[in-house]
Amino acid sequence: MPSSAVRSFTDPDDYAATIRGGIVELTVTGRGDFSEKLTRVDLPRLWLQRFSENLARIVHATNTPGRAMVQFRTALGPSLSLGGLEIGPTVILRHGEADTYHHRSSGSVSFAAMSLPIEEMAAVAEAMAGVDLTPPQDMMLITSSLDAIAKFRRLHAAAGDLAENAPEIIANPDAARGLEQALIEALVDCLDTRQRTENSLAQSQHAIVMRRFRRVVEENPEQPLSIAEICKAIGVSESTSRMCCQEHLGMSPKRYLLLRRMGLARRALRQAKPDATSVIAVGTRYGFWELGRFAGVYQSLFGESPSATLRRPPEQQRAPIC
Repeated sequence: MPSSAVRSFTDPDDYAATIRGGIVELTVTGRGDFSEKLTRVDLPRLWLQRFSENLARIVHATNTPGRAMVQFRTALGPSLSLGGLEIGPTVILRHGEADTYHHRSSGSVSFAAMSLPIEEMAAVAEAMAGVDLTPPQDMMLITSSLDAIAKFRRLHAAAGDLAENAPEIIANPDAARGLEQALIEALVDCLDTRQRTENSLAQSQHAIVMRRFRRVVEENPEQPLSIAEICKAIGVSESTSRMCCQEHLGMSPKRYLLLRRMGLARRALRQAKPDATSVIAVGTRYGFWELGRFAGVYQSLFGESPSATLRRPPEQQRAPIC
């Protein structure tokens, strides 16, 4: 059944949990009040999402298997990269199937995603253009003609506008099928090109390093691991780890790990009951032994003290829905 929704968020965890098409963890790296908007359109075969974010952040995501997915920018803005590949205004990023990757922004950005079942993508592309558009082994950037990508963006934006202003049209099965067909045809036109920038061997190797890095981090969520320990576990030098993290995360591994543990501490404070735990207990659980410094960094990142987060009633932590 075709459907759509437009939601606004003030909490990064609520936002990450609503993103469709994979498992998402979001670490905020910019300072200020978090404010994001997500538009989602579900057609019979296509899933569309449009994102508007106000703070720099790093997302770690694993895509849903069985779907061919693309991402692209919807407006000019600060740096936006995925798997170490910079998403410029005239490119579309094609995902490999069930990609696992880091998605980094350096400020306020707007972008979009669209996916459909792999077998549908392959069948439509073969019928329309005689090309094979099954997902690549590694994600890649596609440089499309200006006319083709402009048409695709207009149709995607139109779907977003309908979700916000006339959702009853999307809910109409006939209208939904027509919109879906137009979007698929426009996407195939964008991807049917030989002008593409594929991952170099070095980029593929860096992606492997980052997958190992992520695995070590996930296996030790509450431990403030040293960079030397992580490098030993994944079998690379410290200089290589710094280079890969700079490429994929836009920062040093030490800085990323600090921000990630801060985000996990905030999540624990939000979910805890004030009479059952304390800021000290949560802080030390995530390796923050200098509690004064922990409180200061926390305040600068999230705009409130750790104790204020702990005292906040649960109903104030829910995201408003437009």
